[in-house]
Amino acid sequence: MENPRKYRIDAERGKLVLGRFEMPFPRSPIARIVLGSLLVFFGFLGFLPVLGFWMIPLGLLVLSHDIPAVRRFRRRMGIWWRKRFPQVNRAGR
Repeated sequence: MENPRKYRIDAERGKLVLGRFEMPFPRSPIARIVLGSLLVFFGFLGFLPVLGFWMIPLGLLVLSHDIPAVRRFRRRMGIWWRKRFPQVNRAGR
């Protein structure tokens, strides 16, 4: 049975699933931490061409796979978002 969550890390297949898009995901924890850190760092430079602020949440998602503090922050933000914007969660179902 497929996981119903739209945004997740599929560790078995080594993929980062973002809705209907799938991206390869490093299997090495060090590579994931470096990739996530770079995404967050360059996300803060989102005002520059080519880079974007979209890189910050993606970097946090990648980092949350290996760092418990980031995972807790991501979960708290997800809960806050669902409470703050309940209509957005129901629209996709």
